[in-house]
Amino acid sequence: MIQKPPTLDAAAAERWAQPSSEPSPWLHEEVGQRMAQRLQWITRHPKTWVHWQPQRGGLQTHLSIAARYPNSECFMAPAHMEIAQTAIKSIVKPSPWWSFKSAPTLRFDEAPAQGAQMLWANMALHLCADPQALIARWHKLLAVDGFLMFSCLGPDSLRELRELYLALGWPPPSHAFTDMHDWGDMLVQAGFAEPVMDMERITLSWASAAHLLAELRTLGRNLHVGRFAGLRGRAWKTELERQLTERLSSKQDARLSLTFEIVYGHAFKPVPRIKLAPHSAISMDDMRAMLDAPKGKG
Repeated sequence: MIQKPPTLDAAAAERWAQPSSEPSPWLHEEVGQRMAQRLQWITRHPKTWVHWQPQRGGLQTHLSIAARYPNSECFMAPAHMEIAQTAIKSIVKPSPWWSFKSAPTLRFDEAPAQGAQMLWANMALHLCADPQALIARWHKLLAVDGFLMFSCLGPDSLRELRELYLALGWPPPSHAFTDMHDWGDMLVQAGFAEPVMDMERITLSWASAAHLLAELRTLGRNLHVGRFAGLRGRAWKTELERQLTERLSSKQDARLSLTFEIVYGHAFKPVPRIKLAPHSAISMDDMRAMLDAPKGKG
């Protein structure tokens, strides 16, 4: 059985998971747009969908999905309601009076009791201290035959930075990220069907160590249980920037580069399978799901 991430500090992860009004990270927006391109292979159009942590997942990506499904309702978790509502409304351009197009319908509360047809979770799972519980919650929020779309960082992410810290004898700069095959196993264990996993590597480069560190701060925090205790001083930061400049720049290019492995996942929520005994009890929700389930996928 897959265990919780062993190197991830649960308390630190919980603090980082609190809603934030910071702009959506550029990398998250880029990954979100790439994930959105995968929707072209899904013929069904969800009537309702859930956006998990839209502020960090990508507000521009949110608008792209809303434009793809203009007649769908989007739901968000209450914890992120106020911040997301303000941020999204601030970047939505109102339609001119002569246009027949209307703004996308947004619902800032939990998904309906009967479940949503799609759950969208961009770049969130690798920062969760109990990913199996979160995947199970996503499964519960979906209707039968609904589908999950998610992305997260894979184990090859920040390999250059981890090698640098190791060479200098410093604690790891981040917790260990989960392999995509393990994510697929967790999806199946949670009750999802037909999981499809793939990955790609994205290399980002910066003109200076200061710009690199500033970008990393938007993506998350070092949640490793063995990270440095307390704050470091200016001398340590100066040494870090010097080491980054020396070790991460290539001979051909003075820019500093880091690798990010991006894992994409997609799975359906199937009709619940009930094991029948001579005397069996079946809940009304499960019975309705089995009777209402589509006969085939389209």
